[in-house]
Amino acid sequence: MSRNISKLSGRKGLKDNLFKRMVDATKKDKDGKEIKQLAEEYHVGMSTIHGAESFYEFLRPEHKEKKAWICNGSACMCAGTQGKLRKKLSDKVGKDKIGMMFCLGHCYENSSFHYNGHNYSGNDINQIDEIVKGKKINDRKINAVNFAKKSFLIDDELSSIEKFKTLLNDTISKEKKDTLQTVTDSNLCGRGGAGFPTGMKWNFCSQQTSEKKYVVCNADEGDSGAFSDRYLLEEQPLKVLFGMLICAYIIGSDEGVLYIRGEYPKSIEIINGKINELKKANLLGKNILGTKFSCDMTICIGQGAYICGEETALIASIEGRRAEVDVRPPFPTVEGLYKRPTVVNNVETVAAIPGILKFGSKSFSSTGNKKSAGTKLVCLDGLFKKPGVYEIDMGTPMKKIIHDVGGGFVTKVKALQVGGPLGGIIPIKEVENLSLDFQEFMQAGFMLGHGSIVSIPETFSMVRYIHHLFQFSSDESCGKCFPGRLGSYRGKEMFDQVANKSQKIPIKLLNELLVTMTKGCLCALCGAIPLPITNILKYFTHEFKDDINLEA
Repeated sequence: MSRNISKLSGRKGLKDNLFKRMVDATKKDKDGKEIKQLAEEYHVGMSTIHGAESFYEFLRPEHKEKKAWICNGSACMCAGTQGKLRKKLSDKVGKDKIGMMFCLGHCYENSSFHYNGHNYSGNDINQIDEIVKGKKINDRKINAVNFAKKSFLIDDELSSIEKFKTLLNDTISKEKKDTLQTVTDSNLCGRGGAGFPTGMKWNFCSQQTSEKKYVVCNADEGDSGAFSDRYLLEEQPLKVLFGMLICAYIIGSDEGVLYIRGEYPKSIEIINGKINELKKANLLGKNILGTKFSCDMTICIGQGAYICGEETALIASIEGRRAEVDVRPPFPTVEGLYKRPTVVNNVETVAAIPGILKFGSKSFSSTGNKKSAGTKLVCLDGLFKKPGVYEIDMGTPMKKIIHDVGGGFVTKVKALQVGGPLGGIIPIKEVENLSLDFQEFMQAGFMLGHGSIVSIPETFSMVRYIHHLFQFSSDESCGKCFPGRLGSYRGKEMFDQVANKSQKIPIKLLNELLVTMTKGCLCALCGAIPLPITNILKYFTHEFKDDINLEA
């Protein structure tokens, strides 16, 4: 069934994609006529449209009834800012008009909320009266500093259309195989967390024979503590678009799409503006720079589903299907968007491409090691004395990042969660023995992932944190596999009972549940959530001594 929907949706393609049409129809449809017409136009059942639209948080009736949304991400939760914020917002718009959003990408300031199409944080809480009245608060730039020997992401090497044009002209005047070899030799690996070699992925897709191929930028950054993608989209948009364009050139694609989460309205606005500027300069569209190379870019706006950060769920979403994880193989490089060969890269991965091509592969590969080469953006949350996004050489000791780069903490912190909600939870003493290295983190039983850091204060209950993780996975599971859908909910139930003091933790049952989820889930969302929970159970046993039933 999913294959048929993909093919039917693909008849219209990206410019008239079913997902965007479905979102537009759902938001204005009063009597169902729009949905019925859409189903007839795309030759799919109305149940297909309804099944897809009901999947997304932002399209549900209860979401539309809200006026303001408070960030309930891990960083804001640990910072303890959201209770005061909720009270102030409730006084202004009404308690029943307050909703929740998981991470707005303002983890460096906290006190994050969304109102009337804009995100706010930090001291904006003190201007709620003015915001509700319609006053526009000036956006503050993210504190972004380069600590790497050679910057590829935070520098201003691609800060203008003219610089974009010069580098693009130099690149497409070379043989494709030479450009691909440069990317391969750089040892750039995917920065979204999976760490797959970028050059290898592009090469696989370039070898596929197909009349149509696609480039997809996964800009659905939803990990709490992570705002590096948001920084790149808003402050370095030309680097992102250049990386996508070169990928399209190498694999033989004439179309790309950026799937940007709806929680990042400013990112959407800026990328859309840059796409239009590039089109006017003949750097996107037909016969770019007078060559036979043509390529255009489209934006798809996510509608509140964390699972769309998983590449197959993201592809399903663009196609207008429920954003459920697909079984692999086939991998997207063979059969991706609309069942055509597709490269899916995250924002930081494509943003590194311009610097690699400008300065050469060795400039990147000489830092770190073969599997963890180059530089990495690391996000430090609001409990650091110097919060922000930093470009760091791979292989840098975490102790240096915490104390020299971040300046230490504003309060006593007992652990860090690195890599988002699915990342490991590492006691401070343990994390100071690690370096910024994908393999080193993995070998120690943790995960570097996206490079986001959430600080957990000494006063924050780890029992509560586990409940938060199970709550998150039960809310965000795509529901396709039983271990993910049921396991997350059963885990949440266990800790609901602990919270209301009705029952202790059945530790044997909990451990069996975690093993089942790790081995049986289709994707990393519910399959990796046991990692941080296992870390807590291992390193913070003393916090559970009164809440554990050893016999159950």
